[in-house]
Amino acid sequence: MDTQYDVTEGEGRIVYIRPVAVESLPEEVQEQAMGAETIYAVHAEDGERLALVKDRHLAFVLARQNDFAPVAVH
Repeated sequence: MDTQYDVTEGEGRIVYIRPVAVESLPEEVQEQAMGAETIYAVHAEDGERLALVKDRHLAFVLARQNDFAPVAVH
């Protein structure tokens, strides 16, 4: 979760926020999850994962701070 992403890239202004089971992520990412079972992913309109963050609120804040319109995916 220390990987830096440029979430301002691209033309789409909508991003999708979805929960991700930590156990489904690569081992090096799991180690950075600090015991969390679920983290949240921010995805571009084309499905590209832009960021992983520790909670849903932070995912929405990150999106809005970068002038994106976040949408929750269930």
